[in-house]
Amino acid sequence: MKILHTESSLGWGGQEIRVLTEARGVAGCGHEVAIAAPPEARIYEAAADYGVDRIALPIGRKNLRGLAAMRHALARARYDVVNTHSSTDSWLVAVACRLSGPRPAIVRTRHISAPVPRNAATRWLYRQAAHTVTTGGKLRLQVIAEAGLDPSRVTSIPTGIDLERFRPGDRRDARARVNLPADAAIVGIVATLRSWKGHAFLLEACAAISDVLLVIVGDGPQRAALEKKAHELGMAGRVRFAGNQADVAPWMQAFDLFCLPSYANEGVPQALAQALACGVPVITTPVGSIEELVAHGRTGVIVPPSDAQALRRAIEALLADPPRQRALGTAALAHARTHLGEAAMVEAMLRVFTAAAARR
Repeated sequence: MKILHTESSLGWGGQEIRVLTEARGVAGCGHEVAIAAPPEARIYEAAADYGVDRIALPIGRKNLRGLAAMRHALARARYDVVNTHSSTDSWLVAVACRLSGPRPAIVRTRHISAPVPRNAATRWLYRQAAHTVTTGGKLRLQVIAEAGLDPSRVTSIPTGIDLERFRPGDRRDARARVNLPADAAIVGIVATLRSWKGHAFLLEACAAISDVLLVIVGDGPQRAALEKKAHELGMAGRVRFAGNQADVAPWMQAFDLFCLPSYANEGVPQALAQALACGVPVITTPVGSIEELVAHGRTGVIVPPSDAQALRRAIEALLADPPRQRALGTAALAHARTHLGEAAMVEAMLRVFTAAAARR
């Protein structure tokens, strides 16, 4: 098959990593795969590192220039399937396909749990897709209800991760690699610095635990606000803003605990799956489809969202109980190895693409 992924987002996070990982995996199965994105987007730059062909299109906004560029790209290349990923590119692809000649099948992937607008235009948009994919079962039910879709046309396919790259490692060695203190109690988070990832609550929780080092890996629009909050909380010397990292695996392996206190918009967070695969005990919230990854008390700890005190108590309890840490990490690792590999994601997406192309 000839498959085009489209992504209008200029940012960088789990969604963009999934798109490129999936595209690389499908291409490795012998299909012709490319990604169309604005040339200024992070995903366009990163596509080369993943070995994915890329096409620069001005699709960062819903406007006539983007529509014309998308229509021309689809008419020129004659794709079997176009897989859209964000709202803007989904609109541009849907309208361009209505205006073009031979139409590719459209697969719409929904990565987040933000509400789907309940209006006629959005229902039209979703119904242009031959199939809709969500990254979790809870998101699947949400899309069916809010977009009014036939359940047979919506499939949940969790994000797969590289289990060779994300695996348990020697903690002391990992800390030496990323220049973290060998003997500190380290709580870490790997996430784009967006408000709804809950970094502010994690800062408040760790500020009340005097002997913890908080390591924040990632960058984003909230960085300045979070650095200011850390200063106001008196956390100088107890928080490390590490910025974006090309390889986050050694950072995961260096943590005693991984925390993701998101309060909105999550699908199945990729960083959370990576932490599980590294055998790191996790503390998170029941947002989006997170509970499909983490079973409270078995593969991790679930706390209420937007509750810094509950988060603090959970961190303190786990740090004080090394046997429980080991038990959670072992169960998390087993779950990841059974359910979260890249191969399962790629195989499932290929089934969707094949069926969508056949129905075209």
